[in-house]
Amino acid sequence: MRSRAVDIVRTLVAPLTRTRVFRRVLGPLLLPPVERFVGWISHGRVQVSALLVPSLVLHTVGARTGEPRDAALMYTPDGHGRAIVAGTNFAGARHPAWTNNLLAHPEAEITVRGRRMPVHASPVPAAERDAVWARIEAQWPGYRNYERESGRTVRLFRLQPVAHAD
Repeated sequence: MRSRAVDIVRTLVAPLTRTRVFRRVLGPLLLPPVERFVGWISHGRVQVSALLVPSLVLHTVGARTGEPRDAALMYTPDGHGRAIVAGTNFAGARHPAWTNNLLAHPEAEITVRGRRMPVHASPVPAAERDAVWARIEAQWPGYRNYERESGRTVRLFRLQPVAHAD
């Protein structure tokens, strides 16, 4: 039943995510504070975006500040135990800050369904981009349009879980 309900909501919401209003206002301005609030209330166990797509919270270190930073992101499982994330920034002209953070500090952490784990981030090589985008779009059709509309090459990363150093 949940799968059917999610399919219905996705069918209704997906076209909205392709609108200019979503890309410029709802996505970048409204969604992050709502995600933070719901995450705070649920102690990290619930994400609004996770109601539609697999989602995680990426915990990075600021590239310039060295301060902890969190970003709620959609991810796509790659079939090998890794998560793929795309720096679409709602089709914005600039790369999202979290991508700069991963380039500067590839050792990061993610929280998925309330479970926090360390990961190593690796940029997806150019030769693999089309295959990775195909996998992402199998999960969320039309998502690569954010790249096309942004006028830049979106940064794609694989997040590989790593063992805790005990």
